Amino acid sequence: MSSAPAPAAATETVDAFHRGKFHVVQPLGQGHRSGMDAMLLASLVASDRPCRVADLGAGAGAAGMAVASRIDEAEVVLVERSPVMAEFARRSLTLAENARFAQRVSVVEADVSLTGKARVATGLADESFDHVIMNPPFNDASDRKTPDALKAEAHAMSDGLFEIWVKTAGAIMKPGGQLSLIARPESIAEIIAACGRRFGGIEITALHPRVGENAVRILVTAIKQSRKRLVFRAPLVMHEEGHRFADHVDDLNNGRAAYRRR
Repeated sequence: MSSAPAPAAATETVDAFHRGKFHVVQPLGQGHRSGMDAMLLASLVASDRPCRVADLGAGAGAAGMAVASRIDEAEVVLVERSPVMAEFARRSLTLAENARFAQRVSVVEADVSLTGKARVATGLADESFDHVIMNPPFNDASDRKTPDALKAEAHAMSDGLFEIWVKTAGAIMKPGGQLSLIARPESIAEIIAACGRRFGGIEITALHPRVGENAVRILVTAIKQSRKRLVFRAPLVMHEEGHRFADHVDDLNNGRAAYRRR
């Protein structure tokens, strides 16, 4: 008696975000998988009028799609240099669950470090975006321990990364536009230095898992050409009891509210 062949191992998942309001095709066992970081990043975009948003290093596109899902008049460009991850983003836009915003979202395969004419040739023109969001690779290059090259590329930080990414954000953003990013707390000095004279009005919010625990992430926003001073906002504590999210954090995570600047 012959046995049936073993089923092929799954290589991807289709994940629901914003309580099922949109879905993202993501790799399984390779590359970067988006979760709460992407949703909190998306919550930093607040707009009551039509706006153009660039998601730098978009991966499979979860953060950018979260913006398009919540803001009906947002046009979003997902910028990703990995052809594999860019294809996941494109496939996500073909899902029926994403039909209501798919026409407002596009994918650009480009390295964030491109400058001048090479960058413009990809479709990222100077001063053409109202918002730029980013979740840059957060691990030190010496921490590359994963055998998955795609994941290592997505997670490992190179020297001068924030300077490169923030410089690109400043080039493609309109004067008065908003930069938004999520990062680890230890990156705060590099982020402030990268903003330099390009961005002012920096607002930083520390994210703490629970009361009494150290911050694990920071949310940062800044305005192009602003001269306002840096502000540390009240921290966000993610969990109230056990693993339950605080109501206001759950609203941000599920697209029911924006984390607006003060």
